[in-house]
Amino acid sequence: MDGIHDLGGVQGFGPIPLDKVDSDFRDLKDWEKRMWGLSSSPIAPGITIDWFRHGIERMVPEDYLSFAYFNKWCANYFMFMLDDGAITIEDIKRGHMKVATAPPKAKSVADVLAEEAESDFSFERQTTQVPKFTVGQTVLTRQRINENHTRLPRYARGAQGRVISHHGAHALPAKGAQGIEACEHLYSVVFRATDFWGDEANPRDEVTLDLWESYLVPI
Repeated sequence: MDGIHDLGGVQGFGPIPLDKVDSDFRDLKDWEKRMWGLSSSPIAPGITIDWFRHGIERMVPEDYLSFAYFNKWCANYFMFMLDDGAITIEDIKRGHMKVATAPPKAKSVADVLAEEAESDFSFERQTTQVPKFTVGQTVLTRQRINENHTRLPRYARGAQGRVISHHGAHALPAKGAQGIEACEHLYSVVFRATDFWGDEANPRDEVTLDLWESYLVPI
């Protein structure tokens, strides 16, 4: 969907403030670290990365622009748990569940590291569909996207590019946002920066995007 989250190429927001260029996890506030930890626990089982992204896309624009990064995550998980029936609005207002459940078994750092090491997975999928495009082919990105969730940014719509690689089939974001398993062929497409941002862009610069097959049309 087109929303406030798609800020690529949008003017008027000024420079990005960088207070510290060497900040890391240790510099986060305690509640931010807690949110990161909770995101690795089964508080909202069954969601996909595209479902998660789409949830943040649907935030009220004013909230999206004013909430801190992990504040967005927190609001998103509240939505997932409400949708799943795990909590109620009254629980959120109260600050805790009316009937407490037993806490899960505590994990050590070694436990967490072992789980993360085993959770490495790929979004590549198998398909019998023949790819529509080949490396070196000139393509045009679609001007209009009818799906509720897309990875094609607005600034790249209706632009001409060239396929530079084919990655096989990968999980399709539009369906993943609905909890549906589906896939399409995925390509890397290169564009001239001037085609996106006009003469103000450096003519030597290029932009490369990974785009699903349904985002593209042949020329």
